[in-house]
Amino acid sequence: MSFPVDREKLRRVRERMKREGVEALLVRAPDNVLYLTNYWPMKGYACAVFPCEGEPLLIVIEPQFAEAHSMAWTEEIRTFKFYDEADPRPPTARSLDAGLQALHDLGLNGKVGIELSQGSQICDRMVGEPTVYTLPYFEACRASVAEMVDATPLLAELRMIKTGQEIERMRLANQLAAEGMEYARRHIRPGMKESQVAAMIEGRIHELGVGYQNGRVQMARAFTLVWSGPGIATFTATGSRPVQENEPTLVELWVCADGYWTDLTKNLCPGTLSDRYSRLLDLLLATMQEAAEYARPGASLAELDRLIRVRLAEGGYPGQPSHPVAHGVGARAHEPPFAHQAAAGTIQSGMVLAIEPGAYWEGGGGLRVEDNFWVTEEKTEQLCPYPDDFRAPANTPFRGPPA
Repeated sequence: MSFPVDREKLRRVRERMKREGVEALLVRAPDNVLYLTNYWPMKGYACAVFPCEGEPLLIVIEPQFAEAHSMAWTEEIRTFKFYDEADPRPPTARSLDAGLQALHDLGLNGKVGIELSQGSQICDRMVGEPTVYTLPYFEACRASVAEMVDATPLLAELRMIKTGQEIERMRLANQLAAEGMEYARRHIRPGMKESQVAAMIEGRIHELGVGYQNGRVQMARAFTLVWSGPGIATFTATGSRPVQENEPTLVELWVCADGYWTDLTKNLCPGTLSDRYSRLLDLLLATMQEAAEYARPGASLAELDRLIRVRLAEGGYPGQPSHPVAHGVGARAHEPPFAHQAAAGTIQSGMVLAIEPGAYWEGGGGLRVEDNFWVTEEKTEQLCPYPDDFRAPANTPFRGPPA
């Protein structure tokens, strides 16, 4: 389905542009094209022109027109050929030409923002090969306008605060994550390869997610890292190690539903969780709960990081974990704000934060819990319905995603 125009979001974008004197944005990153037009491109050749005043314009390769027309909020959609027998250049060149031509046609040649500083780029709808920028793109944009500015900080700050529609879309992604984990909970067996568990979860979410809830989701994919027992670590790939009985199998789980993401860490245990893991789980659950209660409007991002690390140190894990413990989630799985002790910012109402305390043992093993928390003036709400305390017996009914 195509969600209705998120007028609240677009109003905030235009207000910020007006305040900074930016007359137009030219965006190419798939997550920014999605954010401004509701179209998540199949390949990263699409771009969008978003004026401070007037109607935005979307540019896609010809085969994407029907799909873009069914989803995008823009009334005008221009196309270009992926292969053009009269133009031997690659499609990125024609995309650039079309974007600059649109700026010219709309008389937008003053102060224009483009994405000059992309620390990372989310996958496009094809989710395998993001198309990134080259020097000629930046040089051509600079030569076409009076002043070129970096649109990335502007969009990043705006994207930190979610609208009601964005939360609705993130709930769908989190519900799909819960569906995948529940399927794995019912089917995991000791001795399975970690990669089998990963494939089971990813396949289930893709199977259910395409057309999920009578078409509320068109495209959904999952990406996992799975480790079991002594294989649990950080910054390593899923392997062929066997699932361990009475020890956790940890699942780092990204789910994308029409361009909106989760970043979760959930766990499974075939059998009864051993005592040492159970004690560590108690520490992590208490730490995450305290962090979620701390995450209120006006609270310090630096202190959120410090709180989590102090609690882990008090529990016998000084210096843990080696990975970030809190960050934003939305049209990327990792996006601002990032909680670290050099951060100067504060938590604001409307943010969605992934909070992820973890601790790991030398030589292998350990545990992490992670969920996505929506901060409002009234409360901080956990978005994924799959339980973080995974010690319930395998035959315990799962309460399931909310209706």
